[in-house]
Amino acid sequence: MNPPNPAVARATVTVSAGAGYNFAYLDEGTKRMIRRAILKAIAIPGYQVPFAAREMPMPYGWGTGGVQVTAAILGAADVLKVIDQGADDTTNAVSIRRFFTATAGIATTTRTAEATVIQTRHRIPEAPLAEGQVLVYQVPIPEPLRFLEPRETETRQLHALAEYGLMHVKLYEDIARHGHIATTYAYPVEVAGRYVMDPSPTPKFDNPKMDDCPALQLFGAGREKRIYAIPPYTRVRSLDFEDHPFRVQRFDRPCALCGAEDVYLDEVVLDDAGGRMFVCSDTDHCETRLGETRLAETRLADGHTGEAA
Repeated sequence: MNPPNPAVARATVTVSAGAGYNFAYLDEGTKRMIRRAILKAIAIPGYQVPFAAREMPMPYGWGTGGVQVTAAILGAADVLKVIDQGADDTTNAVSIRRFFTATAGIATTTRTAEATVIQTRHRIPEAPLAEGQVLVYQVPIPEPLRFLEPRETETRQLHALAEYGLMHVKLYEDIARHGHIATTYAYPVEVAGRYVMDPSPTPKFDNPKMDDCPALQLFGAGREKRIYAIPPYTRVRSLDFEDHPFRVQRFDRPCALCGAEDVYLDEVVLDDAGGRMFVCSDTDHCETRLGETRLAETRLADGHTGEAA
């Protein structure tokens, strides 16, 4: 999203043209169409804007919607980070990162703080996002009412009338069966006091990060041909009841690698005997904490050495 340096832009276009691609793969007409959809989505937070999704060199379900949104907003000076369930080194993340490196020639990073555009599947980074950053979500099913009312004509009317009783009934059924709201991912949210939105299959642990976030959040569903958005500093409220307020998951142990608490943890099976450990889902957050710990230990050791001398 940063304005490109003309010299860098010329160099990038040359590389892309030599490889037989437009910059970031999509043609300029398609990018303009997607940008218009993005602008409408920003103007109406939480509203699903239809767009003419293109065929991409990857199968549906592998992030085609997010890739098209990212391709439409990338500039030559942008720095891209791609994560899959918090990790930078999974197949989906590596493939998309290589795709944009080949077609756009842009810089990539695994550091959240260094990125201007972050494409994500199923997680929001643990590190707070900043103004000027853009978070692009890969979304498989954008309609939050899909499994309650399968007819598109009906769900559109329900959104138009702001009639979300079905969603509250679903949450109430959770309480009746389990004693609490058992939905743990794709937890529905109300955006700017109006539209109920599916935050993509992120764990509900990440829902509070959407509220009043300084970064622009864009959601792309390629198979469903929908784009929606949360502008910076927008009120995002997770649906709940007065006597059963929204709560995030809590873990009874810290990360086994970096010792971080109050972060989302992944369970890793270690052996056939059932041994397991819990580690940060966000690999960048974990590596950053480990680096800070090693640096502190080094400084402490140097300090002790100096005192002994």
